[in-house]
Amino acid sequence: MKWNQRQNERRQGLYSGKKWMVVSLAGLLFVAPVVGSGIPLNGYSISSVASAAASTVTKISEEPVTAGANLIKYKFTTTRSGKKVTALADVVRVDLKNPNVKLDVMNGKNGQFTTKQSTGGMAKETGAVVAVNGDYFNTAADGAPIGGQVTNGQLLSTPSDIKGMYAFAVTTGGKPMIDEFSFEGAVTAEDGASFPLAGINKTSYNPESSDQTYSHVDAMYIYTSAWKSTERPKNSSTSPVEVMVENDVITQISDVGGFVGMSAPQNGYILRTHGKAADFVKSHLAVGQKLQTSYKLNSKTMGPSVNPADLQMMIGGHTILVNNGKATSYSRSVSSIGGYRARTALGYSKDERYAYIVAVEKNDNSSGMSLSELQSFMIDTGVWKGMNLDGGGSTTMVSRPLGDTDAVLTFNTEYGTEQRSVVNAVGVYSEAPKGELKGLKISGSSAILIGQQATFKLKGYDSYYNPVDVSSLTPTWKSSNGNIKVSGQTVTGVSPGTAKITAVSGQASATMEVKVLGADDLSALTVGSATAPLKAGSTVSVPVTATTKDGQKIDVPDSALKWEFIGFKGSVQNGKLTVNSVDPDAKVGYAIARYNGFSTTVVLSAAGEDVWENFENVSYPVKFTSNNPQVTGTASITQGSGDHANSKVLQLTYDMTAGTGKMYAYAELNGSEGKTISAPATSMSIDVLGDHSLNWARAELIDSKGNTIYLDLAKAIDWDGWKTLQIDLSDKGIAFPAKLKRLYVVNVEEGQDERAKTGTVAFDNIKLTMPSMSSEAGLPTGKVVMSVGQKSFTADDKKKTMDTAPVVKGSSTYIPIKYVLDTFGGRASWDAANQRITVVRGGKVMDLKVGSKDFILNGKRKGADVSPFISQNRTLVPLRLVSEQLGLNVKWEQNTKTITIES
Repeated sequence: MKWNQRQNERRQGLYSGKKWMVVSLAGLLFVAPVVGSGIPLNGYSISSVASAAASTVTKISEEPVTAGANLIKYKFTTTRSGKKVTALADVVRVDLKNPNVKLDVMNGKNGQFTTKQSTGGMAKETGAVVAVNGDYFNTAADGAPIGGQVTNGQLLSTPSDIKGMYAFAVTTGGKPMIDEFSFEGAVTAEDGASFPLAGINKTSYNPESSDQTYSHVDAMYIYTSAWKSTERPKNSSTSPVEVMVENDVITQISDVGGFVGMSAPQNGYILRTHGKAADFVKSHLAVGQKLQTSYKLNSKTMGPSVNPADLQMMIGGHTILVNNGKATSYSRSVSSIGGYRARTALGYSKDERYAYIVAVEKNDNSSGMSLSELQSFMIDTGVWKGMNLDGGGSTTMVSRPLGDTDAVLTFNTEYGTEQRSVVNAVGVYSEAPKGELKGLKISGSSAILIGQQATFKLKGYDSYYNPVDVSSLTPTWKSSNGNIKVSGQTVTGVSPGTAKITAVSGQASATMEVKVLGADDLSALTVGSATAPLKAGSTVSVPVTATTKDGQKIDVPDSALKWEFIGFKGSVQNGKLTVNSVDPDAKVGYAIARYNGFSTTVVLSAAGEDVWENFENVSYPVKFTSNNPQVTGTASITQGSGDHANSKVLQLTYDMTAGTGKMYAYAELNGSEGKTISAPATSMSIDVLGDHSLNWARAELIDSKGNTIYLDLAKAIDWDGWKTLQIDLSDKGIAFPAKLKRLYVVNVEEGQDERAKTGTVAFDNIKLTMPSMSSEAGLPTGKVVMSVGQKSFTADDKKKTMDTAPVVKGSSTYIPIKYVLDTFGGRASWDAANQRITVVRGGKVMDLKVGSKDFILNGKRKGADVSPFISQNRTLVPLRLVSEQLGLNVKWEQNTKTITIES
């Protein structure tokens, strides 16, 4: 059966052969050049997971994006290893019967293969109102999808000969289908002879159904102008004979080696042949002759053939997930795409009216999903048949907020706001005419801080939910209560709580709910400089950033902060802390900033920040090592670059392309000994030259007890150039003196293809803050023994008396903290109005609140099983919790009900 040829597509070129290596991932076989035997496929190498546990799905919100397409956010709740976890998912439901909306596929830059672009970039370029990342692709190859692709009715890429890879398509009549397709085609010469076509615009790979080991050996492929590169394709291990065809007429035939540096014409294509296919060219084709092509897609599961001309769109994916409204067996191995990751999927409803675009979040607010959990979720949200798309670090959704003109990132990806460049994406497009103004919407942040000013705008949308210019309107603004102050379009947070802001223009109005965040809404409060020198006249920048419980980071206005100074007299103006004078005998000082009662601290000491290593005069050996013999690299002291061009740095280069599994590249200091950190340090800063590899940067210490401590410098190296990183050491439990053994880069196995396997990073200016050199070293040490129910106790074998005896409540012992601090140093203060006790000792500041199991330690919210309470007008705190957080050791003797505290 012959179909009309589809050849008016795009442009591209050719490549010389190399040796090949066959690599397997996710059950897919691909061919990669010998020079890089790392995994090239875009997948994830971790174990598959078991069936999903009982789960619930709750709809959080729903909003139209355009006529016929709604964005719905869901919360998915389940149990993993006995613990309740939640994940967020964003679903775009598209009405395939609505003529005002359509689904389509976009690819690369300017719609060309062998170029990659972020999902957001493709959406902006093509005008999509929603877009998600698409097909899997071989990251070591040209930059083209593994599966088939139809865009705007044109077949741009054919399915690869790989088993179990499904595709999602919509016909020109609006009928969705999910199936496993194969390609069948032929080229017919003027003399009637024909030769089978292997595909259109394909990268090199290893076919799974044919007898051929390599895709382009003895094969014939079409490359259209949709293929940008002049290599057709990279690393094919073949030298082609190519035929230039324009307007169905052969215009050139190349020698062996193909058309070097030439791209396919807009009005035709290049026929790439090798071996037997090249022999066919020699025997049957000549310049000036007409050439006919015919092809079709065959269903592997449903039987009938599909004319590509009858498809509006098609995109390839991976395994089928849902069939007939039930979870189905995977169509190929999913061992390499397992784990709890971000996910992207497509599906359609039982009545074939709705298509579902599914994106599962994996970020600070969402735990991701396993594939079996994804199956369950899709079924619960109405999917009758569905399949998996590329996921993990590739998962990205952009959507256009109602009333806005551009699509923006719907949620943070696994790499934050970083969008990975991919080969293609699925887009939702409005086909609606211009409509009448339907409604107004207020656009702005739904959450602000006390003292924060935010600007809100009035936006309009028409009867098709597309944006309308309402800039000529001059609305008046008002707030429903005193939590927010309104001045024009600017609102200011006044006190914690929720308020409604309303914009009125003539008879039209819009309302939006805005929450002013209080202490209970925060998870952390971070100050720009956690340490400073305790010296009169010294100044330090102290910008404060709030982190909300849902992961947002917001700069805290100076006006929203209240500062308290202990051990010195000081002031904070315009974000700068100034030490005016130091109290007599003070060895450590505290500048405590509170936002609505939530605290963060600058610890000041005579020691201040010490430049521990700047690599200018290194007298110990530096060596490159790895956990994998296939990983190579160098570690050396060398002249810096950029901002560090005038100093020496520790440079680490690595090449992990020959390795597999979790791979490490170490810069080892002083052999196996490491370099000593002599005194307790509360924080570390280090300058790191990033290579944007998205690899994990870490440091390894060994402490005086022989414990190994791993420090995260950066979960993902997502920057180029130099950057100063701050690492909190106060909560790591390090027993000093300690030794820094190595600085290193990790490429973990999960999602490995998403990160670079080669790169260069550098380290400089390692600074340690050691308040203990002037404060903790001078804190009293000793031993305190207390007994439950007895007011008498011993401190360093001396009998003492407290006014309230230790009591047991539940399984915890409570005492007034004063008697611990009197012995071991530190101080406590009581805020009766807020029922809060603040404890300071050494480099730690701790806030506890009566009745609350949450406590704040150096600006971070932490949870406990117990809370302070008031008894006989005395505030009693959990002894073990507070003592251990302050660095003290606590022992409990059950028989005698005796508590021993030591430092």
